[in-house]
Amino acid sequence: MKKVVTLFLVLIISAKMQAQKQSIVPIIPLPLKMEMGKGFFEISEATNLIAQSKECLSDLQYFKNYLSLKYDLNLKLSVSDKKKKSVFVKQNVLLKPDAYKLEIDSNGVRIEGGDGAGVFYGLQTLIQLLPAGKTNKLNVAILSIQDEPRFSWRGMHLDVCRHFFGVDEVKKYLDYLALYKLNTFHWHLTDDQGWRIEINNYPRLTSVAAYRNGTLIGHYGEKPERYDTLRYGGFYTQDQIREVVAYAMERHITIVPEIELPGHALAALAAYPMLACTKGPFEVGKTWGVFKDVYCPSVETFNFLEDVLNQVCELFPGKYIHIGGDECPKDRWKESEYCQALMKKEGLKDEHELQSFFVNRIGKFLQSKGKKMIGWDEILEGGIPEDATIMSWRGYAGGIEAAKLHHDVVMTPTSYCYFDYYQSRNNSEPLAIGGYLPLNMVYRFEPIADVMTKEDAAYVLGTQGNLWTEYIDNWKKVEYMTMPRMAALSEVAWTSKEQKDYGNFVSRLSSHTKLLSFLGINYSKSFYDISSHITPAGNQGINIELISSYPNAEIRYSVDGRSPNNTSPIFKNKILADQTFRLKAAIFDGPQIRGEVTEQQYFINLATGKEITLANQPNPEYATGGSFSLVNSQKGSLPWNGSDWLGFTGNGLDATIDLGMAKQISTVSIDILNDSDSWIYPPASLEVLVSDNNIDFKSVGKLTGEKIKTVGRKVSLLFDKTNARFVKVVAPTIGKIPALSPGSGNESWLMVDEIEIF
Repeated sequence: MKKVVTLFLVLIISAKMQAQKQSIVPIIPLPLKMEMGKGFFEISEATNLIAQSKECLSDLQYFKNYLSLKYDLNLKLSVSDKKKKSVFVKQNVLLKPDAYKLEIDSNGVRIEGGDGAGVFYGLQTLIQLLPAGKTNKLNVAILSIQDEPRFSWRGMHLDVCRHFFGVDEVKKYLDYLALYKLNTFHWHLTDDQGWRIEINNYPRLTSVAAYRNGTLIGHYGEKPERYDTLRYGGFYTQDQIREVVAYAMERHITIVPEIELPGHALAALAAYPMLACTKGPFEVGKTWGVFKDVYCPSVETFNFLEDVLNQVCELFPGKYIHIGGDECPKDRWKESEYCQALMKKEGLKDEHELQSFFVNRIGKFLQSKGKKMIGWDEILEGGIPEDATIMSWRGYAGGIEAAKLHHDVVMTPTSYCYFDYYQSRNNSEPLAIGGYLPLNMVYRFEPIADVMTKEDAAYVLGTQGNLWTEYIDNWKKVEYMTMPRMAALSEVAWTSKEQKDYGNFVSRLSSHTKLLSFLGINYSKSFYDISSHITPAGNQGINIELISSYPNAEIRYSVDGRSPNNTSPIFKNKILADQTFRLKAAIFDGPQIRGEVTEQQYFINLATGKEITLANQPNPEYATGGSFSLVNSQKGSLPWNGSDWLGFTGNGLDATIDLGMAKQISTVSIDILNDSDSWIYPPASLEVLVSDNNIDFKSVGKLTGEKIKTVGRKVSLLFDKTNARFVKVVAPTIGKIPALSPGSGNESWLMVDEIEIF
């Protein structure tokens, strides 16, 4: 037994040493196997670039162009079997597709790829090994790598409809994908706010549908809404599409174009109103969200869409065409005599089956063109179309269901893959749609759900990150929102599950960011952020522990309102907070700050850190922080983020707080949201009851109806001073959403964060 234990310890130590070696080499995504040698090979003017066959020539040309552009180094390129003192590439059919071997020794660099893509990925790894700065000596470490991807679908999405980006910017995006060995670009080309692709014989798609007469200013849901009056838009000509497709193919990237249907069609309807169920007139969307006007399932509509898709199929050589299929309101279909008659004729029991009928017809057309249809998980509703691939965005559920039905799946749930969400809680973050998706959560993502059988898991093609651009109106912000989350997702898609280690990843990323700076990419430094873990401190308030996902972080902090510097206290033990204050903290590397200063206000009151029980549990979808989040001194972020707030339906909030001993109180406040567009409303009432024994409660006040006044986000009840140990706070929801309001007839939401007692 001792020998076994000793061997086990040796293996652990060996694995740790290997991980430490790997952390020195900033390669992302992490290769399958890597062995470090000693020394370097220098790439210089004397180095030749040699392809064993013409099939590898274009990939080596890419590398030649990179050296010329970034280092002013012009190397000779040829086809030959000679290998000495060269960068030599070849294809090796014994390797898997996309796999590669990279050997660097004192005689040069040798790359073998299972196919052209494999050769290209080996060269991308070599690029990451080059010095991140202008130099005459390109020394690359001696090492050996064997590598292959975990998933075949490794993608990124870009919405060019809400905000438009030109050909040169799209090419930059493709370069970012190539750097991380991502092979699929999902190009979102049509939506309510703009049509972005030229279609012959439909000139109004580019003269009308491609432009809107103004855009929402600020965040969706703000009251009053504000708009500019600028004509905004743009489109890609078919020649530009071909140019981008060719550029992607050179980088072994397949483009999946998305033509939205049956919903998200307002821009097309503005150009051709006869495609709708009503007469219009329609206007290209100036705001965000979902619009009720959608394509009518008429002969004219299908003729139009088939004409469009016929040209799309010719322009994009990949096998997939994305048809959207998400967020399609059924209101207009319910009101349409034509749609109701069609449903009766086709034996369709409801409008969900009508959507399936619509999508199935398009799917059969694409099949006739030799293409495969892919759509968002809503196309499961009413019956999944034959041979369709599902892109599961509303969590895992759609992907799990599709896999059980033996349909291919791309997992892209919002909680891990929506890069339009905030990645930091810092006040300096640019405006985003909401939500919170830090780098470590992206990295934590596992595309294969725990409940999947081995057979079901085989249908998971892979994953992709999605960038919706409602609040992303310039290219620097595209970079900021995607980088380095794209790097984290690439490791999810490429690296084996067993090898993933966030600490190791961030160590490599810290060095890798030198390359991002060298390439001029505006990446986010939020992975240096500091968060706080809050625990009760009895009757004294709360204990605050400062945490960073950055390995071995030296955290310095201040509580006097000034930003920390290299003489500020180093965080070692928990900080006791018994009064309201503002804490500032940052990670230091010697005298230098890494990332930005994290700033957090802690609101201390009689309820802070006290024991709290809930009679009604929040909806599991909005219950991440648990009941303690209502008394942890932290107020929820805006735009609202589900992980900060507890969300109640039905009976609403019924919370009892134990103050630990009798205290004199006169005010109780609850921090709430009011966003009717998102089905979120203030409570129907607010009542406070008190008790000395947690059994016999008496009411000390109640606000109802018009008496509920929201000052900002707070609903407060003031009452005569009273002594109490137990305080019960009851705030029921308004129940069903009223008529003529978004979501009318559905259950309303009550979103609550902090409860304060004074």
